[in-house]
Amino acid sequence: MTPATASALRCPVCQKPLLLVGRSLRCPAAHSFDLSKEGYANLLPLQKKHAADPGDGKEMVRARRAFLSAGYYAPLMQTLVELCAALPHARVVDAGCGEGSYDAALLHALPETELVGFDLSKETVRLAAKLVPQAAFCVGGSFCAPVRDGWADLILNIFSPFAGAEFRRMLAPGGHLIYAVPTARHLYGLKQVLYKTPYENEVRDIEYEGFAFCYARQTEAEITVQGADLQALFAMTPYYWNTPADGAERLAACDSVTTEIGFRFLVYQKTE
Repeated sequence: MTPATASALRCPVCQKPLLLVGRSLRCPAAHSFDLSKEGYANLLPLQKKHAADPGDGKEMVRARRAFLSAGYYAPLMQTLVELCAALPHARVVDAGCGEGSYDAALLHALPETELVGFDLSKETVRLAAKLVPQAAFCVGGSFCAPVRDGWADLILNIFSPFAGAEFRRMLAPGGHLIYAVPTARHLYGLKQVLYKTPYENEVRDIEYEGFAFCYARQTEAEITVQGADLQALFAMTPYYWNTPADGAERLAACDSVTTEIGFRFLVYQKTE
């Protein structure tokens, strides 16, 4: 976290701007939040903390880092970088940032970007802050976002809940939002192993208040996942929690699985 990126943040208690002072974030009302050794801050309001350790657990987060660092989603990350490069991107917020792999790809390609990311999971934010130390990462939620009004030129929302009111609040006038959702057959090959009756993902185009739909871009590929990476893929998905035992056993017996992957990137612009 740098003084420039830290200045994007706001106090979760009084919503006043935060400044980086040594190893702490402080607001004019004297609320103070210490940085962890990895450089992130916990800005999740206590009243919004509905569990002792909210967000994705350590096992899921570490599985996601292992899988993404192996490069399987590189085509999807490349599309995201291209979309960001074509839009105003001086100041980017990643809402539900995960463990930082997408942000690392973005800042590698567009190093002049100031980036702020937040997520409910402390383990997720810890890994992101270690991977991308120049960005400002914090524990926080999309429906109580710890970012100042109008700071962002661009918001990324990759497989995370859509918090329209907060997204509009954080965006500068005319700012853009990239909302990434799975294609109908994203990970269908994995589902064919896990479930006796695999299903396609629901695909919907939705209008959101205060946003004008600009365009969509779809990126698809086919990957073959082997060995430990296969179990990492399984552990990072919601299927890990709702797959019958016989499905998990079938997957454990596989040496590899070939599956389609695909994202739909929906681009919106703030209209008010």
